[in-house]
Amino acid sequence: MKILDKYLLKTFLITFTTVFVILFFIFILQTIWLFIAELAGKDLDVPLIIKFLLFSMPRIVPLVLPLSVLLASIMTFGNLAENYEFAAMKSSGISLQRAMRGLIIFIVFLSVIAFFFANNVIPYAEYKFINFRKNIAQLKPAMAITEGQFSDVGYYNIKVNKKSGENGNKLSGITIHKKSVNGDGSKTVIKAKNGELISSEKSSILQLVLNNGNYYEDITPKKYTDRKKFPFAKSSFKKYTINIDLSQLNNVDVDEEKVANSNTMLTVNELSYTLDSLQKNYKTEVTSYSENINLRTIIENKTFNDLANKELVKKRKELPSDILSLFDNRKKAEILRTVSSNLSSIGYSIDGSKTNLESKQKNINGHLLALYDKFVIAYGCLMMFFIGAPLGAIIRKGGLGLPIIFAVLIFITFHFINTFGKRFAQQNGMTPFMGAWMSSFVLTPLAILLTYRATNDIGLINMDVVLAPLQKLFQKLIPNKNKTT
Repeated sequence: MKILDKYLLKTFLITFTTVFVILFFIFILQTIWLFIAELAGKDLDVPLIIKFLLFSMPRIVPLVLPLSVLLASIMTFGNLAENYEFAAMKSSGISLQRAMRGLIIFIVFLSVIAFFFANNVIPYAEYKFINFRKNIAQLKPAMAITEGQFSDVGYYNIKVNKKSGENGNKLSGITIHKKSVNGDGSKTVIKAKNGELISSEKSSILQLVLNNGNYYEDITPKKYTDRKKFPFAKSSFKKYTINIDLSQLNNVDVDEEKVANSNTMLTVNELSYTLDSLQKNYKTEVTSYSENINLRTIIENKTFNDLANKELVKKRKELPSDILSLFDNRKKAEILRTVSSNLSSIGYSIDGSKTNLESKQKNINGHLLALYDKFVIAYGCLMMFFIGAPLGAIIRKGGLGLPIIFAVLIFITFHFINTFGKRFAQQNGMTPFMGAWMSSFVLTPLAILLTYRATNDIGLINMDVVLAPLQKLFQKLIPNKNKTT
């Protein structure tokens, strides 16, 4: 490696590391803001909060890495051009492509690392992150109840207006919905002015002592006609104790992994295997349903078929255009009622199957998008370098002023197109391949154009192309007063 390559690589690495750390910190703050409701007011220990943030960090890398490469490229090559170091290189016979050669090798290496990171680290962190969020409310019973919203605790949904006390065990403004055993909705509601949570580390029973409240319970009469009256029982109490079995709840550790159905948790091999199963299942269901719906549309009315055959044999004619003319009015009405009922039934069946198949197709699209995203992040780093490096050489500005403006505009365009394409593909508006790669297809021509213009010492915008025709037009319209007669 020559001295020039070492110098450029060192300059780029310093800028890239600084930019990456700053942007990563900014996006971490955004993550904290998004999940502040899950962290605040639950008496979480500092190690748990740190663990929560560590699991959420890898998902930020696909956003931060391409932007860091773009901004670092613009700043590095902008500083070189601003300080006339590129002019010195060109006077020594070193072209822009030669100056970029060492950094291109590094960016290719970085893209490969980005792919392996997206394929291995991010799925594992996402797996841990989702399960950690699921179980974070199960560490302590008092922590499982959040102020101002219903919290799921055992067979109860509990809402409190305010928590107080050293461990948050003093509750006020309590509303409790008891889950129905039959799964037909909540039929028991308990309201109390205040209460207290009493628990012990040695016991798996959580006692919720309620004070000064009312108990409401819906009653389902045996007679169907009496159910329209919606009868219920009401009672008041001064003190009421609810025992909640937390044997399973307290045994759940934050490292226990129960959720495993997200496509972001899968590697390329796992996604390929899952997609193969999902697509086969989808095709089998479509084929099976089409065969069933064809069988259901066949008229299997013995009277209709026998009578039609007799009439046709008798008249020695082909099937008439108005087949109902073979029957009397009573049979016509019967046939029409049967057909109408069959059509309604088939229509409902088609609507239900359509919704089910659309849901399965969206699931397939989500897995395909997750698969393509792992390659998009690797290509995005390479593409952003070929946009940033020539752009910095063209604008000839370093520092944090103009480069940040260009970098933010380009990255917002990239991120907006990427988000729009994936959302559109998720809804079957386009293929998942196009949705995932749309932003790359749009910005790749820009990278090629900027590289070409920077290589040939052409400015960002050639104003002569616009000004020359205007100058000629003004010369024709405005006569030259100095012209000699």
